[in-house]
Formats: sequence, structure tokens, C-alpha cells
Amino acid sequence: MEEPSNKNTSTLGELYRTFFSKHWPIWVGGLILGLLNVFLFMIKSPWGGSGGYNNWGENVYQSLGLLGLENVTPTGDSLYGMLNILIILGALAAALFAKEFALRIPPVGELIKGFIGGGLMAIGAKMGMGCTIGGFFSGIPALSGGAILLTVGLFLGTIVALKYLMWEMEALPGISSGKSKTLLAASRKGGSWQKWLGLIVTVFVFVMAYFYSKENMTMTWFVIIGLLLGMICQRSRFCIVASFRDPFMTGKSSSTVGIITGILVGLIGFTLIKMFGVGAGDLPLRYREMTWVFPHFWLRAPIGGFVFGLGMTIAGGCAVGTLWRVGEGQVKLWASAVGFLAISPLAAKYIVPAFVGLLPHSTRYKNFMPDYIGYAWSVVLVLAILLVWYLFVKWNEKTGKFSAY
Repeated sequence: MEEPSNKNTSTLGELYRTFFSKHWPIWVGGLILGLLNVFLFMIKSPWGGSGGYNNWGENVYQSLGLLGLENVTPTGDSLYGMLNILIILGALAAALFAKEFALRIPPVGELIKGFIGGGLMAIGAKMGMGCTIGGFFSGIPALSGGAILLTVGLFLGTIVALKYLMWEMEALPGISSGKSKTLLAASRKGGSWQKWLGLIVTVFVFVMAYFYSKENMTMTWFVIIGLLLGMICQRSRFCIVASFRDPFMTGKSSSTVGIITGILVGLIGFTLIKMFGVGAGDLPLRYREMTWVFPHFWLRAPIGGFVFGLGMTIAGGCAVGTLWRVGEGQVKLWASAVGFLAISPLAAKYIVPAFVGLLPHSTRYKNFMPDYIGYAWSVVLVLAILLVWYLFVKWNEKTGKFSAY
């Protein structure tokens, strides 16, 4: 009777090691995340990141009686506020299962840069009406013309910020120097408490999903998918800032290939959903077509993307990269998340209205590419852009032509 039990234990142990003994290829993470993004769209609407941070910030300011905010959606009722929380919990669970959780406290200068980077991301997301997730990873498959321009801004912002960081390392090395600490790290042979705590976090999330299922099935699915998003991001090291930064820094293309894979999956799913009105219910098809197409074409998107690109490169994590790194204990990204949530409502109330008031009205319309060139040519255009990007990063990886190191 003991032999089957040993075999069963061995099988479960092998399955556990498959998921948590080493990190996954980033393209695998991109593939699964792309599929989950399609599921989110089928259920309600695509994956977004900045809206969740803004919801957190509005709740904080309302609780403090600041900014005169009223009728703010409680985070417990906010799809994207909860989705961001569940991504953190999913990343926390995955890090614990892999015994990779630790409080990594960097020097004070890095904490300040994290906060500033988060604040710039908040401003950029409000200016451009989108972040690296909602505006780019979901915006491109949504066939939004503004998403393409936002992507251009992200590229330019990343390059400028990268040049600044390289200058800072040489001219002002003291900013990032100082004491750093690592707390609660598991040893190679010990740390079984992390695995048990990971199990507790996972069970807690499913209990949460069960209680939501009694009144709000949409939230139930967002809770479960949020857990999976966080786990997959942490295991695959999925980070959009790396996809923009690494080719120009180290020459590596793996992050870029992972992002392209996720966008390709999303492109197929989103296009079918929009063409056939999947999940529209009694709403007109046009409502489904215009989902995730924002009025930021043609100037808001690239300017917002540029500011966001600056912020995410300085912080070292994009909207989603910040979340899963918060979950695995990287305190610099805690500072980034605080900067994001603290500045986002301020940007919405004071900065963006003044900024938008300076722009001509012609820059504030929604550009849904199939309205101009049809679905087929819109898909072809996106595929062509992704192919050029892929060929460039692979060529640069071999030649190092545009790499700093």
C-alpha cells in the first residue's frame, strides 16, 4: 500500500517542481496571459492596470476627506481595483510556493526613484488614457489607433530615461548607493513556512471568490483570473518595461518576444470578439467594437506614453511589473505603487484638465482602425508592426548595434 503512495507523492512533487522550481520562459507567460486577457474581455472588458491604482488612490483621499471626492467606488466593488489586489496576492502566493519571497529593501535613493517613477506613471496614464497594460497590451489587440501612438511614446520615454540612468550611474553614483537589506528570505533547505503561507494565501483567494459568487459572478471571475495573472507574471518574470528597455540596454530579446506573443493571442481573440459581438448581450455591436478605444488620438496618447515610459524605466517596473514585484517583496516597487496611487487622483483633478485644455479638439477623438481600413487590413497592420519589432530585437540581439552593454 505504501508504493502507490510514494509514486503519488513523487508525481505531485514533480508537478510542483515543474511550476515552482524554476522560472518559466517569458513567451509561455505571454501566451497564457494573452489567453486570460481574452477571457477577461469575453466576461466584461480587457485587462487594465492604471484604473486600479486610481481607485486605490481615490479611496485613500476620500477616507482622509481630501480633494472633495464623492461617490468613489469602494475597492471591494471595483473590478480593476480588486484585479490589482489579486495580482499582488497571486504573485505573493507564487513567490512563497517557490520560496522566493523576501523583503528586499534598497537604499533610500532607490526608494525615492521608485516613488517618483510611480508618480510619473500615474501622470502619463492619465494624460494618455492608458498604461502599459490597458493602453498597450490590451489597446493594440483592441485595434486602437491611439494605442499605436501611445506605444511610440513608451519607446521614446524608455530610451530617454535609460540614457538618464546611465548618466546618473557615472555622474551621480551616490543616489543609488547605501545600505540595502534582505529580510525573511528562505534558505535553500529551510523556509517551508513560505510554502504553507502560499497555500493559505491561495485558499483565502478562493474563499473570497466563493463569497463574491453569491452576488457578483463577474467579480468572481476577475478574482480568480487576477490570482492567475499574478502567479504567471511572477513565474515568467513578465514585465513590459523590460521588453522596451532590454534591447537597448543588454540586447536581450526574451522579454520582447514574450510581450509580442501575448499581443498576438490577444489580437486574435479581441478581433473575433469585436467582429461577432461576443459578450455584448443586448448591447449594440458598436459598443463592443469601441471597447478599449479611447479618445486620445492623436496627441494625448504619445505624450502620455512618453511620460509613462520615463516613469516605468526610472521605477524599474511598469503597471503590472510593479504589482507582481510588490507581491514578491521588492520594497522599491512598494514605493512605486504608493507614488502611482497617490499621484493618480491629483493628476486627474489638476494636471490633466490643464493639459487637455491646451490641446486642439481634433486630438480628442477615438480612432478605431477598422472604421478606416477594415478589420483585415487593421490586423495586417498590427502584425506588420509586431513582425518589424521582432526582427529588430532579434537582429540587435545578434549584433548589439543599439545595445549599451
